[in-house]
Amino acid sequence: MQSAAPQTLLRHMLDAAIASAQPALRIPAFLPRPEQVGSGRLIVIGAGKASAAMARAVEDHWSGPLSGLVVTRYGYAVPCQRIEIVEAAHPVPDAAGLQAAQRMLQVVNNLQPEDWVLCLISGGGSSLLPLPLPGLTLEDKQAVNRALLKSGATISEMNCVRRHLSAIKGGRLAAACHPARVLTLLISDVPGDNPMDIASGPTVADTASCADALAILRRYAMDVPEAVRAVLESGAGESIKPGDPRLARCETRTIAAPQMALEAAAAVARAAGYAAHILGDAIEGEASEVAKVHAGIAQQVAQHGQPFAAPCVLLSGGETTVTLRGKGRGGRNVEFLLALGLALRGQAATHALAADTDGVDGQEEIAGALLTPDSLERARALGLNAHDFLQNNDAHSFFQRLGDSVITGPTLTNVNDFRAIVIGAL
Repeated sequence: MQSAAPQTLLRHMLDAAIASAQPALRIPAFLPRPEQVGSGRLIVIGAGKASAAMARAVEDHWSGPLSGLVVTRYGYAVPCQRIEIVEAAHPVPDAAGLQAAQRMLQVVNNLQPEDWVLCLISGGGSSLLPLPLPGLTLEDKQAVNRALLKSGATISEMNCVRRHLSAIKGGRLAAACHPARVLTLLISDVPGDNPMDIASGPTVADTASCADALAILRRYAMDVPEAVRAVLESGAGESIKPGDPRLARCETRTIAAPQMALEAAAAVARAAGYAAHILGDAIEGEASEVAKVHAGIAQQVAQHGQPFAAPCVLLSGGETTVTLRGKGRGGRNVEFLLALGLALRGQAATHALAADTDGVDGQEEIAGALLTPDSLERARALGLNAHDFLQNNDAHSFFQRLGDSVITGPTLTNVNDFRAIVIGAL
């Protein structure tokens, strides 16, 4: 690649990260062989922002009989001929997701030992399969999701709570498939790539407990319906645990993950002549605090050539959180970027991009934004106070006013946050 302007390079790196995790690229090598399935049926189920694209990739590479049902986010459907695609709401669940989860359990009812279930799971599946346990309602699940999203809890903590309120997550979907063989293909959107946390682990055993879920509610002082607390306190929400015989024929494979996406972006940077350094693929914490750490590293690079010499690119992934205190539009990636800009204070020759690889940062149809050395100066010229926007959790509005939002549309995959900082220029 020829040397490109920093903003152009940043977008090329994001595009490469997203392209590396496309289901059409990743699915074929992980499908079972026809002779393994033999005379049994192959039933496809799944949930997540990438699940429809995953289903299409299965159809494109499987010539034998095929049927099934997957649920994806509104706007993320991909036409399929043999697998039914249902759209539902994310991040706050709706009735369409509830009905899809009910039907999915019906699809896997009464399977035989010779049957195969291919389960396609990606980020977003927790909200897209909102089947509550007895004693709970969809409204209860919606209230819990809203409380979790505002709390500042990590994704692992959020999904621990969700698993213990669900009739389909926490290994319950796999248990419903017994005695068939279950192969789960995962696109990871969680720090550490723990299958238990991806879409709240519908086909894997859960090592956490109702007591753990209750502790999380207390830790963040979450206001949730009394019925939710009752289910957790009674132990009625216990999920499927390791060693359960119904999961004996279940296998899980991660086919795409944040590290893979960061490596693809690093390759683009190196082709453009920049040294590329991956700081981590599982970085968590409050978005504004994570931004300060990244800013400190970027300043050390620019001023002292440590721990890396400029020109270079710093890359990181994972999933930050935002504790909502203002009344803005949220978005953890844009909040990170605005806090980064304030910490850098217009550092020369430093550009950055932060975005969610699924194309949606928070509840906005905007992936993220770009930061340039003159972002704050341009904001002041427009009468915008960056500190006020950050305090109000309204970074989306800030970057939109500057014309620096990054919009990808539905990417049909999801390997979580993508952050890139270009320091120096060629």
